Amino acid sequence: MKLLAFETATEACSVALYLDGAVVERYEVAPRLHAEYALPWAEALLAEAGIARSQLDAIALSRGPGAFTGVRLAVALAQGIALALDRPVVAVSTLLAIAARSPTSSASGSIEHILAAIDARMGEVYVGAFARDASGLHAISGEAVMAPDAVALPEGEHRWHGVGTGFSAGEGALRQRLAPRLASVDATVLPHAADVARLAVAAYARGESLAPERVEPAYLRNNVALTLEEQKALRASR
Repeated sequence: MKLLAFETATEACSVALYLDGAVVERYEVAPRLHAEYALPWAEALLAEAGIARSQLDAIALSRGPGAFTGVRLAVALAQGIALALDRPVVAVSTLLAIAARSPTSSASGSIEHILAAIDARMGEVYVGAFARDASGLHAISGEAVMAPDAVALPEGEHRWHGVGTGFSAGEGALRQRLAPRLASVDATVLPHAADVARLAVAAYARGESLAPERVEPAYLRNNVALTLEEQKALRASR
């Protein structure tokens, strides 16, 4: 399996190449430079591996939620390459990619519960709840955008691992709210294309690839381009 993956949904930019189980990645926290870096990095990874575009089996991307322009860029890059090659696309949740960076237990048969959160600005966070077991990562709730004080974890006695920049947003409001149920928190975690690639390979094996024209971004917000006045009004109402 040969797959190229793009992740540009946050301030981090990364591209990864999956080659029959091995993954190579270029990654950098580079706000506003995603469009400049992503495609040249992809070409460099292919050249270094001695792989032609025509040898790729699929293209993967992080579909959001995240920054509107970053999510749109990943969709455009993946669709453009996939259409040119007549290859399928695998769209992976950005929150799922972040959840993949959570701590992994060494206990046999254990199930880990993970809350991934991204700072969505304007007093909100993007959140998604996941569980990891022997078969991999699975979503256990729908993804949403909301104020930190509106986030509620599914009921149960288990402790959660919190990952993502949403835990540092608003002076750590989400972390403070959920503290009694959190086993660990890493608010520095950003998504990586290497994780997108591995998750995409598993999704591809399950038959979850799409024709390029069917790929849709996951913005979560109904209005992704608020004016400055609208942003001021929203902040004033909170």
